[in-house]
Amino acid sequence: MAEGLHSDGRSALAGSAVLVTGGLGFIGSNLAIALRDAGAKVTVVDSLSAGDGGNRENLRAEANIEIVVADIAQNEVIVPLIERCDFAFNLSGKVSHIDSVNDPLADLHANATSQLRFLESCRRHKPSLPIIYTSTRQIYGKADTTTVTEDSPIRPIDPNGISKFAADAYHRMFARDFGMRTAVLRLTNTSGPRQLLAHNRQGFIPWFIRTALEAGEITIYGDGRQTRDIAYVDDVVDAMLRVARLPELSGQVFNVGSPFIHSVAEVAELAVELAGRGRLRLIPFPEEKKKIDVGSVACDYAAITRATGWLPKTGLREGMARTIEFYRPRLAAYL
Repeated sequence: MAEGLHSDGRSALAGSAVLVTGGLGFIGSNLAIALRDAGAKVTVVDSLSAGDGGNRENLRAEANIEIVVADIAQNEVIVPLIERCDFAFNLSGKVSHIDSVNDPLADLHANATSQLRFLESCRRHKPSLPIIYTSTRQIYGKADTTTVTEDSPIRPIDPNGISKFAADAYHRMFARDFGMRTAVLRLTNTSGPRQLLAHNRQGFIPWFIRTALEAGEITIYGDGRQTRDIAYVDDVVDAMLRVARLPELSGQVFNVGSPFIHSVAEVAELAVELAGRGRLRLIPFPEEKKKIDVGSVACDYAAITRATGWLPKTGLREGMARTIEFYRPRLAAYL
């Protein structure tokens, strides 16, 4: 049984200097706040690239978090931050599958080239630095089974999946070949406050929430029966903190999935119910969407539970209710 099996790792990080890349984005900002509240000295780095998830509003009201606007490939900025920090949570990168098809070179730069430069900076200037990298379930692509494990075949179906897997592999290689303390978490569909709502290219759940709050029409492709496992952001942050505090997990990869499995139509119906407005409409799959749809899929997360004791706690209804109440008074800041 792993040390700290019933601890989420917050106490172990108190007083530590922590770097969060992509820290103005959805998961990164929630992580930064959790770290700050646990007593860590937090610095976030974000490129604030147009159309991506970074938003100053995510941390505008949060004190005692240092914000640096930069690309993680900028050595002159990143190296001094690396040298003074005790832990790094690496959430930087692009997540839009549609954007990656439209501009695969930009996707490659953010998710592979910049990641390799960041790792090289760490190797040369602070090789002992523990790094937690957030990869994605999308690297499995269209799987043979509806539940994927860490050993399932890697079959990315778009440039984003390929570039994210490159960074995933780089982090594991730097642990294996250079002895660095890196671990990889492959996240499933994650929802919660501070997620981008400006467009529908970064996940269906926030778009459903925005559409419902604006009393609009949620369009669902196909029959809406395709299912996803959906994790709440607080649970995902918990998983990252647990892995960070266990040095024996270096070089390992874990799925961060969820037992809360719902059809796309169910998610839309719940958004309308909780928002108290909006409506649904089924439409045929657009060709460009059909090419990158993976059907019904969920992540097996037994490995991270065995290693850390982590278990998801927040179901879709509770998580979406919290999320909608977060956005109601501040919707304009996320459009």
